[in-house]
Amino acid sequence: MNILVTGGAGFIGSHLVDKLIQKNHSLIVVDDLSTGQKSNLNPKAKFYQIKIQSPKLDHIFKREKPDIIYHLAAQMDVRKSITDPIFDANTNIIGSLNLLQNCIKYKTKKIIFFSTGGAIYGDKVKTPTPETALEQPLSPYGIAKLSIEKYVYFYFNQYKLPYTILRLANVYGPRQNHRGEAGVVAIFCHQLINNQSLYINGNGNQTRDFVYVDDVVQAGIKALPRAINGIYNIGTAKETNINQLARKLIQTSRKQTKIKHRAAIRGEQQKSCLSFQKAKTEINWRPGYDLNGGLQETWKYFNNF
Repeated sequence: MNILVTGGAGFIGSHLVDKLIQKNHSLIVVDDLSTGQKSNLNPKAKFYQIKIQSPKLDHIFKREKPDIIYHLAAQMDVRKSITDPIFDANTNIIGSLNLLQNCIKYKTKKIIFFSTGGAIYGDKVKTPTPETALEQPLSPYGIAKLSIEKYVYFYFNQYKLPYTILRLANVYGPRQNHRGEAGVVAIFCHQLINNQSLYINGNGNQTRDFVYVDDVVQAGIKALPRAINGIYNIGTAKETNINQLARKLIQTSRKQTKIKHRAAIRGEQQKSCLSFQKAKTEINWRPGYDLNGGLQETWKYFNNF
């Protein structure tokens, strides 16, 4: 099939592109390289460097006529969304609407949207959190992701555009940008390589559900059939606090370093952990990596990069 991946030069998107090419699909990548890297691009994919909110997206759809869209392009910095919610909405919401409009105009067969689990549910939910939990996002980033989900459903209801929404836990692995606010594993790896202390915001008791990038890519592949419509959490159903994560990485790297704490970030979410039972039942997906195994693969990558 002819598949277009927005954000295909990014961390998750580039891994997804590689896997789809291995499966003999034709790939088109749309990425503005604001956070993605040219070095991540698969040479077998056709590449367009534009923003998803650009009117030029129409020309790409007209020329390429993609069957399937994987939508990963986003302004992904939660803190930036708080300081500049207009910029966040323009990229994430307006850009997504531009994409959806082109899907309808050029008769795309399906869209698969990579959303967020942790930033959508907020703190006032049970863990592991099911898809039926009340969404209470604490940031404009989470609000935008939830808004896009609602727009995706509108286009399904109004135009019969098949869709799958994947709500991701905290993804980590090779190619993650250590300059990215959300990539704590990559940040710690960078600090370890440079023999720096590991800095933790607040007391470090805030928890996250860490899911390895290869498992996320497998979920994306499972979502490809047109008949699969719905919202699925993609996580491990296991909480790890940031103190534990730091200790695990020190052990994995065999580095001698200190853990230091600094001021907490105001409004930071305190817990996140996703149930994957629906994905297990309906699309036959479950995580293949535990945290120790995933951290070993990730450290190997960063240590040899």
